[in-house]
Amino acid sequence: METLLIWTVVLLGVGVGVTVYTVRFRRQREASSRRLQQNRELGMDRASGQYPLVDAGACIGCGTCIDACPEGDVLGIVSGRAVVINGVRCIGHGKCAEACPVGAIQVGLGDITKRDDIPLLDETNQTSVPGIWIAGELSGFALIHNAVDQGRKAAVAVAAALQGAGPAGSGSHDLVIVGAGPAGMSAALVAREMGLSCLVLDQQDPGGTILQYPRRKLVMVQPVTIPGYGKLERLEYSKEELLGIWQELHLDAGLDIRTGMRVTGISGEDGAFSVETGEGTFACRKVILALGRRGSPRRLNVPGEDLAKVAYRLIDAEAYKGRRVLVVGGGDSAVEAAMGLAHQSDCTVTLSYRKPELLRIKQRNAERIAPLIAEGRIRFLGGTTVSAIRSDVVALAGSEGPILVPNDDVFVLAGGIAPFGLLKGMGVRFGGDQRDRAVLDAAADRAG
Repeated sequence: METLLIWTVVLLGVGVGVTVYTVRFRRQREASSRRLQQNRELGMDRASGQYPLVDAGACIGCGTCIDACPEGDVLGIVSGRAVVINGVRCIGHGKCAEACPVGAIQVGLGDITKRDDIPLLDETNQTSVPGIWIAGELSGFALIHNAVDQGRKAAVAVAAALQGAGPAGSGSHDLVIVGAGPAGMSAALVAREMGLSCLVLDQQDPGGTILQYPRRKLVMVQPVTIPGYGKLERLEYSKEELLGIWQELHLDAGLDIRTGMRVTGISGEDGAFSVETGEGTFACRKVILALGRRGSPRRLNVPGEDLAKVAYRLIDAEAYKGRRVLVVGGGDSAVEAAMGLAHQSDCTVTLSYRKPELLRIKQRNAERIAPLIAEGRIRFLGGTTVSAIRSDVVALAGSEGPILVPNDDVFVLAGGIAPFGLLKGMGVRFGGDQRDRAVLDAAADRAG
């Protein structure tokens, strides 16, 4: 009798556990289905760069990829298979692929012949224009380790192409690199090691995208070896630490970096290019474009945007103590700026975003900003747009009518205009065009 009672209790416990698991499992799957439908309507299931490519035939729907993703909410289980739920959050960590027990996931760009936002590149990252390479975010891949690796690869390819060519002529360089972020700096360091005369041009200071981060922001990196420096041992570095590394390398290697140089075009042909800027033209044999995908800051084009109180990047949050600040945007840069400002004493922070929810941000940022909004330290006005900026107030338009926000400073962090037009003007080909099949064939011939 005692044995029967024990087995009854055990079976009841197992039954309760199975029931709880089944209910939770169904709720998670239903939630994933709802998020997928919502994000499809917003166009957010498609990534702006790399994303997980799931082999539906091999996927067993175990969900380990979901638990492994540092960003969260990129993948979900729908109809028993892993699918991309929020593609814009994927920045290519690759943890999902590492965790998949059946090898059903790869992180890549998919079929780039169908994507008009990804340049066509050969295996060395050379574009459809011979003599012009691309490295970094512009290739579609994010993360510092990708940028560093691509910069190194492009510089090695340039050196191989110039082998035996002799020195560049007077007033010319072997290589001009456009962009002084991780990709451009990596390429410049390798080029210097390989004896190439190299010039780096950037419209701002060295650091690239890292410069846009708020002070003391922690940057997640994967294991990476920086040319001339060595391996980054930790998985997180502050903005200041990373910029310090680049500055140290810049000085030690004696790189020729010229800032305040906005490139407006590139003309000529392989071996004899002219890189045109607002400050003059530079002659070179080869070019590496290490530009970010954002390009120039996106403007609101509203009355008052030219006032001195409007800026397009936040450098020092501590300078805004006691100020009334409006941040415009719904991406990670806007959210991180708003959070940085909210931690300053007596700083009144309002975040305006044209969509009703913050759906495009990293999971870590979503978890950090939620309590700040709940506590009232950040006033979030979703579904609003700026209609006018005045000296002491900003007018917002919303579904319930106009909103006047008392204001001292405005940060427009609404992304940027990608430099695709500049590249296309140089003759660089992108996917999404049947004519690019010939470009792919030509690239394969060059690589072969």
